[in-house]
Amino acid sequence: MALSCLVLIGGDALAAQPAQAAVAVDNPVHGHPYRHGAVPTREAAQRMRAAASGANLFYGGAVDGIGVTTGSPKVYLIFWGSQWGTAGTDADGNTTLSGDPRGVAPRLQQLLKGIGTGNELWSGVTTQYCEGIPRNEQSCPATAPHVGYPTGGALAGIWVDTTAAAPGNATEHQLGVKAVDAAAHFGNTTPAANRSAQYVVVSPTGTNPDGFNTPGANFCAWHDWNGDDTLGGGAIPSTVGDIAFTNLPYVPDAGGSCGQNFVNQGAAGVLDGVTIVEGHEYAETITDQNPAGGWVDGAGEENADKCAWLRSGPGASANVPFTTGAFAMQSTWANDANGGNGGCQMSHPIVGGAGNTDFDLSLSPAFAPLSQGKAATLTATVHTTAAPGFTGTVGLSVNNLPTGVTGSVRPASVPAGGDATLTLTASGSTPTGTYIVTVSGRSGDATHLASYTLAVVPNSGAITNGSFESGLAGWTVAGVASQSSDTVHSGFSSVLLGSTQPTNTSTLKQTFTVRSGQKQFSFWYLTQCPDIVQLDWFTVQLRDNTTRRTRTLVPHVCRIDNGFSQVTASVTAGHSYTITFTNVDDHATGDATRTFIDDVGTS
Repeated sequence: MALSCLVLIGGDALAAQPAQAAVAVDNPVHGHPYRHGAVPTREAAQRMRAAASGANLFYGGAVDGIGVTTGSPKVYLIFWGSQWGTAGTDADGNTTLSGDPRGVAPRLQQLLKGIGTGNELWSGVTTQYCEGIPRNEQSCPATAPHVGYPTGGALAGIWVDTTAAAPGNATEHQLGVKAVDAAAHFGNTTPAANRSAQYVVVSPTGTNPDGFNTPGANFCAWHDWNGDDTLGGGAIPSTVGDIAFTNLPYVPDAGGSCGQNFVNQGAAGVLDGVTIVEGHEYAETITDQNPAGGWVDGAGEENADKCAWLRSGPGASANVPFTTGAFAMQSTWANDANGGNGGCQMSHPIVGGAGNTDFDLSLSPAFAPLSQGKAATLTATVHTTAAPGFTGTVGLSVNNLPTGVTGSVRPASVPAGGDATLTLTASGSTPTGTYIVTVSGRSGDATHLASYTLAVVPNSGAITNGSFESGLAGWTVAGVASQSSDTVHSGFSSVLLGSTQPTNTSTLKQTFTVRSGQKQFSFWYLTQCPDIVQLDWFTVQLRDNTTRRTRTLVPHVCRIDNGFSQVTASVTAGHSYTITFTNVDDHATGDATRTFIDDVGTS
């Protein structure tokens, strides 16, 4: 399916599912039902956010007997068209192409060679899903066939097909035909050979497959299978079994709309969108191989759609370490997260085995916030677990450190089963954002990874605990307020003023004195008010206790926000102020008003 929203499928697959929402005009699936799991452009995703479903995924009951990829996933890359130019080889053994100005081809190969190696746990999230269970179930028994883990790497082969130029605007049918041709090219000539395979048709720069990068297309990629009768021209014949395929355009042509510099700045982030988008489609294909017989939610979204283009909070896009390097990736939906309420996760234990025969590696704790501009030292325990009969020594190292952070592991080697200490020292110069630090363990030829998530949040200045990473410390509460990890602007936490249940008036206050050199007060908020402003509202007041003057920073508002909004106000150094956030709910059932607040600070 395409990156963000997948919607209606034809035939019995649709009839087997609960009623789904109508397709919004901004959704890339609108008018193109074959664009399953389409990755929307960032602009389209923002407009779609209000209609997004927060509910868990359910099983679609299989299409043509296939629900998920139950074997070890195998990805075949097809670089379609003479526009790709002549081939070469880089230092990592990847095929390079003279008609690939951004270096998409080697980046894709390096990513897919790393997925499934070193016991990485990004792939673990998808292994909780399965097939062979009743339709509409939302969890899997241990005995059901689960999504396979790509042990040893997901990349199974590449084909640079330069026999003719790729169409300037290939149709969905042409893309599917090319995928069926690719199966024969790779010698996968039986249904069994294609049962766990997916074919990624990568188009050259300057082309617009299925209208990519044209007004109204609104997508970055999508996936489908050859038997989908909603494809233009109908289902595509195949004598080699069902063929799962992805339409992966030349993503950098769309720039920031499809993820350029979404995680990394400058030259380091030019290909962020390539790995985010391909990772998205890969994860959706293995959990919904023949759409929509696999796992979707009530709005038709697949596992990666629900977590697309997250900049902050749980599941925010970040550099994920694999044995072949660190790549900008997005999280995917886990039904079993948050006590079964679901959530976006970057890592998850591997379900159904695929464990190591030598040793495993873990960290405790595995995450921490840092205040931008402040020096700090963080520690975590690195724990190794030996498999039965394994007695080797594990060498440990720390990698993928962000700017301004140094790290060490001591001792540098331990007997399998032993512990060490990870120490991270931050100078205060690390930009705000989410970073994934890697701890590598090596014994002989075996290498395994564990990750530590570091969230650098804005400095709160004169405000105590303005990022709410320490709960409600420093704040005075009347009514209902709680720390939240579900909806945040940065880091791991925000504050929820009010509740999803009926409340009355809730306030959050703090008095502070502006420091020398500081001139601005700011905060971010997101309100959810399904009532009318005469009954429910959110408002903010800032009182200058020195001059005894009060300003209203947010007048009474009642609306449903799609994202956080920032509010700023000028302040005077040396003056004492009291900030008061007020959430008013009329205690009526079914339309509770609540507001998330984050990153309160002075600068």
